[in-house]
Amino acid sequence: MVTQLLFNSWNHAILLIGDVDSQLPYRSALHDLKIGSRQLFFLILLIIVLFILLMAFLLKDRVRDVSRFLLRDKETKLGRYSKKYVNHLNAGQIRRIIKYKKSQQSGQKLLLLFIVGLVMLPFATVAQQVDKQITADSMWGRGGIIITIILLAIPVLFAIILLFIKIRRKLTKLDILARQNEAKRIAGILTQTKLEEMEADLLVRQQAEEYRLEPNQLSGTELARDDKGIINVNEELEIAIVSRKKKASYRPNIAPQLSNLVIWFLGTATFWLLFGTTVGEYLGIKFVSPDMEQISWLSFGRLRPVHTNAVFWGWASLAMIGLAYYVVPRVSNTKLYSIRWGWSSLVLINLSVMSGSVTLMAGINNGGGEYREYIWPVMLPFAAALILTLINFYQTIGSRATREVYISNWYIVSAIIFTIVIVLVAYLPFWQHGLGETIVQGYYMHQGVGMWFMLFTLGLVYYYLPQQLNKPIYSYSLGILAFWTQILFYTLIGSHHFVFSSIPWWLQTVAIVGSAGMAIPVFAGTTNFLMTFKGAWYKVGESYTLPFFLVGIIFYFTGSMQGTAEAFRETNLIWHFTDFTVAHSHLTMYGIICFFLWACIYTIMPRFTGNEPPQLTVGAHFWLALLGLMFYTIPLMYGSTLKGIMWMDGKPFIDGIVFMAPYWLWRAIGGSLMWISHLFFAYNMYKMIAVRDEFDIGEEIVRQLEDNKTKS
Repeated sequence: MVTQLLFNSWNHAILLIGDVDSQLPYRSALHDLKIGSRQLFFLILLIIVLFILLMAFLLKDRVRDVSRFLLRDKETKLGRYSKKYVNHLNAGQIRRIIKYKKSQQSGQKLLLLFIVGLVMLPFATVAQQVDKQITADSMWGRGGIIITIILLAIPVLFAIILLFIKIRRKLTKLDILARQNEAKRIAGILTQTKLEEMEADLLVRQQAEEYRLEPNQLSGTELARDDKGIINVNEELEIAIVSRKKKASYRPNIAPQLSNLVIWFLGTATFWLLFGTTVGEYLGIKFVSPDMEQISWLSFGRLRPVHTNAVFWGWASLAMIGLAYYVVPRVSNTKLYSIRWGWSSLVLINLSVMSGSVTLMAGINNGGGEYREYIWPVMLPFAAALILTLINFYQTIGSRATREVYISNWYIVSAIIFTIVIVLVAYLPFWQHGLGETIVQGYYMHQGVGMWFMLFTLGLVYYYLPQQLNKPIYSYSLGILAFWTQILFYTLIGSHHFVFSSIPWWLQTVAIVGSAGMAIPVFAGTTNFLMTFKGAWYKVGESYTLPFFLVGIIFYFTGSMQGTAEAFRETNLIWHFTDFTVAHSHLTMYGIICFFLWACIYTIMPRFTGNEPPQLTVGAHFWLALLGLMFYTIPLMYGSTLKGIMWMDGKPFIDGIVFMAPYWLWRAIGGSLMWISHLFFAYNMYKMIAVRDEFDIGEEIVRQLEDNKTKS
């Protein structure tokens, strides 16, 4: 059904492109599709069966582990596997054994496919019989009935998932019980064995466990020299920002108070990411089914600012500040000035976003100012948090133990200073009269993206990227060039959102020139980051953080240069006031900011907790987010370009609405994939934060030995 839906939307788009004049009035995509009952029932049954098979597959390893311990007595009677038997086999015998094992595995796969086919056959037969009795034009083919059936299927799937969780918990308890019994058996054997019989083995094992290399045993005591410039040894680095270890490891020298503060920042940021994007997912569905509800609090006009402000001020801002609370004292080689002020900032920002979301849904807002819909009492705690954070960072940098201020601190402190100025300009009413309010809106809207999110995130990347590559940033000079040119040009470009408006023509031209000048910091920053990868590209395939960094760098260049291209009058005439700007904002805020933040979070969280995220779910997070972003932005950019051309040709406005219907469907699909990726990210955060409760058989054996000694 999904394939048919996508195919019909694509055909609809082609017909509309080819003959705009003969377009029919817009009709619902579900109505045009005329979904058949056979496909619907078969799809629902197929999903449920696949869920059951997936749960069984996931439980297979757990059952195997439990069986290995529960059947220990049976294995003892039949004999145990030992390496000494393998030592007596020749090459031919080993080849025959491997061939036999592979044939068993292939036979099992064929048997599994046969069983799946038998399971699917009755469903297909029943679906055909039902299809003969129920036609697509009957009430079973209507949208309301279809939605009802889907809603009924959702609790069934949740019940299956809940059953899977309960079975897995039960198997885990059995596994721990079996391991405890195994530990008792081994402890009993060791207790009854005389010390003389195992003393030699114990001493050898003890020496092997306690052996450690001296720090300079392999490297020597001489300073490294590289006369040929092959390994690029730099002895003049004063700020040690590069980790010596390739894999993230727990660092006990991190103050627990600081790590708890950062974890709470990142945890609350994850909550607002889920909340904000869930609202965005709901809004994407409303594009396809606009009349799904009539509740004022859930109307598009109220929920859209809830979505944008939650992800702006809740997710991205909290994540950036939390990551900076580690970076600023780290590169300053000193402790944070005030942990208490950090907690105060955390509470104030969450209070602002929470109250802002409620007031926006209630219809209380700041008018039509995009990204400043929060009224000033709501934004006041956020501004206070910024002031506290600025003083905290400034005092920390002032007490640094290094001579220079590292470039990350330049970016981070400057971003906070600019944002305080931006908020004051946007909320003080002195100059917001007539066109002054329009100019202020353009300034606030664009500076919030470029001088808060972009400037701050780039400062984080200048620390976390070299740390993950285990090498210094390629060029400190390029970083300074990008820093000052961004401050010079980005502060001028806000008015390019109002080209051809009634604001002064010279101000529009200044904004266009500033947008073109942004090519300098973008090229400098992109070159700096990519050249830092030089000689270390092989690490991308071995890391789950570097792909996020690489995607962020690519979109930093493409998304920023796309913004430059949009600023010119010729292109602005086509793209502005279309969904092209929506695609562009997601390409930058999501493709750049979010991917960079995820990369930094995956870098630092294992160092705080000692827990690595599951690589499978990290991969799912990465690919769903990337593919979802592509499905979201590319159709919108393509369709909006054609829509702008239609407007220039004098076509009616409603024709553009009808024309964008299939592209809005792709928008909903891409947004759904992005939203699902955030669920994986939240799960990864849980796995990194939660304390592991695994059974350690070694510790249990020692405890049993001590108990046996006490009893004897």
